[in-house]
Amino acid sequence: MPVRDPRAGMSPSGGHSGGMTSREEAAAAAAKSGVVIRELHEIGEFSQVFRLFEQIWRPDPGNAPVSVEMMIGFAHAGNYVTGAYEGDVLVGASVGFRAAGGALHSHVTGASIGRGIGYALKLHQRAWCLEQGLERVTWTFDPLVRRNARFNLVKLGARPEEYLRDFYGVMADAINEGDSSDRLLAVWPLDEQPIEPRVEPAEGRPRVLEEGGDGPLVRAADTDTDVDVVLVGTPRDVERLRGQDPAAARAWRAAMREVLGGLMESGGRVVGLTDHGDYVVALTG
Repeated sequence: MPVRDPRAGMSPSGGHSGGMTSREEAAAAAAKSGVVIRELHEIGEFSQVFRLFEQIWRPDPGNAPVSVEMMIGFAHAGNYVTGAYEGDVLVGASVGFRAAGGALHSHVTGASIGRGIGYALKLHQRAWCLEQGLERVTWTFDPLVRRNARFNLVKLGARPEEYLRDFYGVMADAINEGDSSDRLLAVWPLDEQPIEPRVEPAEGRPRVLEEGGDGPLVRAADTDTDVDVVLVGTPRDVERLRGQDPAAARAWRAAMREVLGGLMESGGRVVGLTDHGDYVVALTG
């Protein structure tokens, strides 16, 4: 199964510990995954990306993550279109465009799972952005997909800044079909410091959303006490749940929208993820 970052994630000034620049760190991650990552410029390369994304998402014909024509335009205008190759075989790709405030918005990233290719693509993206003078990368991800939350918040150190309700409307593909397209907007500040995993402790913090025997359990957050941090749980595997029990998956969507969406909309900030897959939300006073 592939890693997915649907509609979804350097200037060598300064160096990492051990003397590695961000570009060198990206190259080392690519080498560890057995791939070469490079920018794409030719129609044939964009067609390869289109076919790879079709294999990952299996979309309806009118619902492709990104078209060949769009990739041509993005690349021509100086945006980010890259592929990860194992020999002559494309095994991962990422497409992003420049956004307001010195950012790159990473629109879609897909890669073969289990080999670190997605991580290598993100490090390449980071190096490219810093070389272009960009300060951060943004992307969206499904708040119910625990695997992606762990990758984004723990491994990369990105932080969700906004809960986006039904952001893409109806999505007709094999992964998202039958579900609302709620997303979290992830923001990844960029600098030349080493990336270190960040796992938040769960001890002593109340859970306001967690798995129960028949679905999610929602508890009211007691914000009238001195509680300043709460935990919002995630399902173990919502993608499998959509196929096995669509009603339970829809219940999780509604609960996540109510709890995490409500907390963020009232000023709560997601500051991390626990090793159990709980969002750590700092409440406002």
